Amino acid sequence: MPNYKEIFVKTDKCTGCLTCKIACAVEHSETKSLFSAIRESPGPVSRVYVEWLPGNVKVPVLCRHCEDAPCLNACISGAISRSDTNAVITDASKCIGCWTCVMVCPYGVIGRDQTFAKAFRCDRCPDREIPACVGACPTQALVYETVDGFSKTKRKTVSRELLTREGA
Repeated sequence: MPNYKEIFVKTDKCTGCLTCKIACAVEHSETKSLFSAIRESPGPVSRVYVEWLPGNVKVPVLCRHCEDAPCLNACISGAISRSDTNAVITDASKCIGCWTCVMVCPYGVIGRDQTFAKAFRCDRCPDREIPACVGACPTQALVYETVDGFSKTKRKTVSRELLTREGA
């Protein structure tokens, strides 16, 4: 089984600046230019949600591209499939706007384009090497890495912390 890249969130690094949301919306705009995108109609929509929680905690939330994706199994029109990079994607031309995928998503991250009656989600920016949200994040709160790579980095960080706290 290939070791695909995923988008991971480091909640301790997110400042809630919303740069990820802007980058995502621009990437999914017609012009792919911030200055032109703000004049598009309908306006571009981000696939990243930043939730503010008590204690001034900010959490970017986006499609997790679940291994056993409930939305994929629930889609009655066959619009949802898995790409060759393991991303769960929605084919807008097949979407009938029934919103079943929205109802079953455990993360609440499938959006509704009410203008065209189509569902949308993070597609990991298939035309880019790094998703727009990850590339734009000024604090590196979003990381595009394999599960093994992310876990290894996390273990090294924890090991350093344990080492520096030893004997304290």
